[in-house]
Order: sequence, then structure tokens, then C-alpha cells
Amino acid sequence: MYELLLKQIKAVIDKDIPLVSNLANISALLYTMEAINWAGFYLVDKNRLVLGPFQGEVACTIIPLGNGVCGTAAERKETIIVDNVHEFKGHIACSSKSKSEIVVPIIKNNELIGVIDIDSPIYSRFSNSEKEFLEKVVTLIASL
Repeated sequence: MYELLLKQIKAVIDKDIPLVSNLANISALLYTMEAINWAGFYLVDKNRLVLGPFQGEVACTIIPLGNGVCGTAAERKETIIVDNVHEFKGHIACSSKSKSEIVVPIIKNNELIGVIDIDSPIYSRFSNSEKEFLEKVVTLIASL
């Protein structure tokens, strides 16, 4: 499934349009993943992450770097998989439906641009398969 989804993402990205437009289409495709309830982006603005294009319920709009799963992944510049968000110290609960989460930082030229954030209503939803797939998506985004 992820190989097909990666091909679809490659087909919709366009270096000649604004990044936010590409991210909007990518978030729509990511939202087709099985058993998720939120898929989208937070983008760096000073020392915080601000809500970018997404699919799902209303979300938190500002996350300080180092806070929550998104802010922690951004600060560390590393992918974080959380099997149970209620056990993650400092978790920011934007939706009570979310049980697990994966956050992948987007880095271009060693500079943090933002993160991909995906939530699931199922505990332990994410594995190395999603990590590897989303890190490939991040490589595509960093090329824009």
C-alpha cells in the first residue's frame, strides 16, 4: 500500500507551486492511510510549530518546540512513534479520539522546516513500515 501511496504523492507534487499547496495534496493522500483520524503538517515559525495543511478534526494551532509529540520530534529532529499518547509526558491532546501518533521532522539543508503528524484512534497503530514510508515522503518534501 505504501509504495502505491508514494507513487501518488510523487504524481501530485509540483516544484512550480507553493509549498503549502503541495502539502495540502500530500495531507489528503496521507489521510487515506488505514486506521488514522488526523494527517497533516506543522510548520516552523520562529521557536514554534504552527498548523499547516491537514485532514481531520480541528487541531491545535501553535505548539512550542519541545512540547508534545510534535514539538519533541521537531526539537530532536528525529521521528517519534508513540504507542499510547496518554503515556507520553507532555502530550498535547488536540483530540480525545487519538490513541497513538507518529511525527516525522522535515529537514532541508540541516534546517527544520516542519513535521508530518499522523494520529490514530488505535493504540500501537504505527510501526517501522510507517516510519520508513513517511521518511521517504519527507525526502520528497525537502526536494521542493
